[in-house]
Amino acid sequence: MRGSALRPLFVTTGFVWAIANPGLAIAQNTGTDDMQTIIVTARRVEERLQDVPISMTVFSQDQISKRNIVVASDLATYTPSLSVNQRYGPEKASFGIRGFNQDQGTAPSVGVYFADVVGARANGGTTTGNSVGAGAFMDLQNVQVLKGPQGTLQGRNTTGGAILLVPNKPTSKLEGWVEGSLGDYDLKRIQAVLNVPLADTFRVRFAVDRNQREGYINNRSGIGPDDYNDTNYFAARFSVVADLTPNLENYIIASYSHSFSHGFASRQLICDPTVDNSNPANFAKVFTAGSSCSQIARQNARGDGYLDVDVGNPDPHVDLRQWQIINTTTWHATDTMTIKNIISYAQFTEDSRFNLASDNFTITAQPSFLPPYPPGIKYQYVQLDGAPGRHLASQSTFTEELQFQGNMMDGRLIWQLGGYLELARPLGFNTGRTGIFLDCVSPMNLQCTNPLGIGYIAQSATKYSYDNNGVYAQATYKFTNKISLTGGFRYTFDRIHGVNESTRYRFLPGAGGVAYTDCNDQLHFTNPDGTPLRVTNQSQCHFEMDNNSSKPTWMVDVDYKPTDDILVYAKYSRGYRQGGINFTNPGLETWQPEKVDAYEIGAKTSFNGFVRGTFNIAGFYNDFSNQQIFAALFGRGSFPGGAGIINAGKSRIQGVEVDASLSPLEGLRFDIGYTYLDTKLVSVTVPPLTPLQSQVYLAVVPTAQVGQPLTLSPKNRVTLSGSYALPLGPKVGRVTLGATYIHTDSSVANAGDPPSVGILPATDLLNLNVNWDKAFDGPFDLAFFATNVTNQIYAVSSGGQFGSTGTANGSGIGDILLGQPRMYGFRLRYSFGK
Repeated sequence: MRGSALRPLFVTTGFVWAIANPGLAIAQNTGTDDMQTIIVTARRVEERLQDVPISMTVFSQDQISKRNIVVASDLATYTPSLSVNQRYGPEKASFGIRGFNQDQGTAPSVGVYFADVVGARANGGTTTGNSVGAGAFMDLQNVQVLKGPQGTLQGRNTTGGAILLVPNKPTSKLEGWVEGSLGDYDLKRIQAVLNVPLADTFRVRFAVDRNQREGYINNRSGIGPDDYNDTNYFAARFSVVADLTPNLENYIIASYSHSFSHGFASRQLICDPTVDNSNPANFAKVFTAGSSCSQIARQNARGDGYLDVDVGNPDPHVDLRQWQIINTTTWHATDTMTIKNIISYAQFTEDSRFNLASDNFTITAQPSFLPPYPPGIKYQYVQLDGAPGRHLASQSTFTEELQFQGNMMDGRLIWQLGGYLELARPLGFNTGRTGIFLDCVSPMNLQCTNPLGIGYIAQSATKYSYDNNGVYAQATYKFTNKISLTGGFRYTFDRIHGVNESTRYRFLPGAGGVAYTDCNDQLHFTNPDGTPLRVTNQSQCHFEMDNNSSKPTWMVDVDYKPTDDILVYAKYSRGYRQGGINFTNPGLETWQPEKVDAYEIGAKTSFNGFVRGTFNIAGFYNDFSNQQIFAALFGRGSFPGGAGIINAGKSRIQGVEVDASLSPLEGLRFDIGYTYLDTKLVSVTVPPLTPLQSQVYLAVVPTAQVGQPLTLSPKNRVTLSGSYALPLGPKVGRVTLGATYIHTDSSVANAGDPPSVGILPATDLLNLNVNWDKAFDGPFDLAFFATNVTNQIYAVSSGGQFGSTGTANGSGIGDILLGQPRMYGFRLRYSFGK
């Protein structure tokens, strides 16, 4: 590694040396404050946060409520190292940590776990699933964000990290609460929890969450809904703990969530007015760029604001359903050995309809070499929809994990080993119908006309089967009370089997009606003369493909504890993420696994005295190779292109993370999180287009450019939260004033776009909350919360595929997706029982 690459580790080493120096003036005593005694399960056993050699951020349920974290994407606002890709809206978001991002069709780089079980698999036409369902953030013990490769103990290999949601288990108390929330944008939310001990050895807990809020994006087209980016979900959870014997516990969780919203909408921001309409190579871009310019002019003439859009979809929606059953059996076989078995089954389905570019297009500019079209003809650029009787995504996931945990040599050797099995199977074909250059009431029902004469419906019909198996072992040996060594190893076997029967419906020009059907994969299914193969049923386009890999991952860690309240560690780990298949892009269907060699040093401290709290710091360097990178596929002619995955040559990721909690006086607390992240794509190998691929693609352009930062990787992010409990006494109750400030540097959303849409500007957000617990020493808690108090308007993603100005590359459209404006609300909770 070069000197510049080691700089973050040298900086961290300086902090570590100062903290570990025995001459340090700060008194180091065993802390009793809750900041110093947080219990986490990052290494699959309960440990004090300050004793775990992993850089991580932890949120209690109280912090989740006060920060108004409702869905998984909200978590990224408060976690400096965590980013979120909201290209298709917050409900379909994917996570990234330290620059390791998930793109369309890839396996998650960040695993999201609920009760030690990874999120249910899904592989639809756009990023979806692989996370927790809506409402999962209710009634939790805590949320743990683990940073860095988690390739040893966690259920599935991830290169970026893991997010662990730990639900509250049933207790031996008869208790519960009911909470209602009201706010602007017609917020209406009801949550309730009931805990019942049916016997000394049998306890149950039930939780529900119903949440509705109107969207903050206003639709000015007069077509379809009045708003987008709304919230509308129901979630329920039922859990049971049965003590079968004093040493044998069975824990069952059944959960269900259903989210049904209008989905996302982006704002048309820029267009390319320089396209040469006399060049046949620019045929498609002439239409889209010209129509976008017209739509932008219409928006400006109306005086639309940044939160106003013009979408011509009559029935947009995103409908996500997920249910899961988890059974955990824990047997304390002896005083020194525990056996745990975790088995789960989940199903995930998606049914969606939306305009990819959020357009409401009419023909303005048109090719000069064609007879003129009548003015004002309406069409949609790319409209995604489902298919009758089928889901856009439909997958089941079965997991089985057997763990053995124990200790030997009077506790000096702590070990665990286990095996993991994951089988994800399709529940039928994942089928979507995408109308391209058509005017559709319903692509699902083929209710479309072809006003441009070039439109068609691409029907994607796929099945994916995933096998993920692994064996692992990890042990910690304490040489002394101060020095210990941890080593872990895992071997993973991955297999993906894909089936594709995708077709295209060719429409008669002008009026509705299907002229003929051919195979969507025109590279593999054509007539001898190169013309599309006409078919009568989708099975004639049957195509299967496998992508298999097996890799070892490992971790070595050295810990030094000069006192009980100081931990200094250094570790090296190997991360691995499997390859994948996506039939959407003919000829570019597969990509290979990626790996990362990660180096990290850090320190965790707890301190008492004049100032009480914790201070944790970590420096990291990642050597990232064969990286999976999102690339824009620019289509030729009427082919719309798409999003593909290619394996980049190499990237370098380095940085420093700081997490601290300080309490300078009774009732006053500050929580600080900071990440410095320096990412660079060192080299990338763009696969050359074959002659066949060149028939449908003009270019493959990575969203990250050599020498530039990786996508969604801001250099500096800082979160500063403060709270103060007023000294009012128990008869009044506990009144706490809180505020959180979040700064995020600018970052790349899409390197293929002009800076005005491809770069997300820096943001400074301020959130406030006031909580009155046990008002007048009674059973009521009241709260007020406000997010983005300064009402900053900011972008969270871009649509991409603008292309080179004046050329046929891309669509000539530049659209952005916007984050939430100022929002506020009130909560009232009634608690009962013991």
